[in-house]
Amino acid sequence: MTHLAELPAWAQLLASFFILVGAFVTLIGAVGLLTLRSFYDRIHVPTLGSTWGAGGILLASIIIFSVLQSRAVLHEVLIAIFLTVTMPVVLMLLGRAALYRDRTEGVETVPPMEAVSGLPEDAPDETDGK
Repeated sequence: MTHLAELPAWAQLLASFFILVGAFVTLIGAVGLLTLRSFYDRIHVPTLGSTWGAGGILLASIIIFSVLQSRAVLHEVLIAIFLTVTMPVVLMLLGRAALYRDRTEGVETVPPMEAVSGLPEDAPDETDGK
């Protein structure tokens, strides 16, 4: 048995809105993951889809359980903080690993490390002590 029938109409509408927004943003992330061609293009979409999509669903969960239990339920805030911190970091590390792999294999579409540093090729190295 669920207690969702006891949920007031305003809370049902607000929670439904956040669930739909979260599901829509997650769907956009999934479609973007399928349609973008390059790994480097695809790496941004899951971060946004999972973080913002889960955020909408977690807001709905906070509303539903806070209203049903007549007290603030903040367990979902810990989940949101964990997702917000870990997901971008994980995908950034995946991107760096892919970039390292592509540079090691000599893929032409990836700029070499010297081109990224912004220093001219004949500039003295600061680690020389000169």
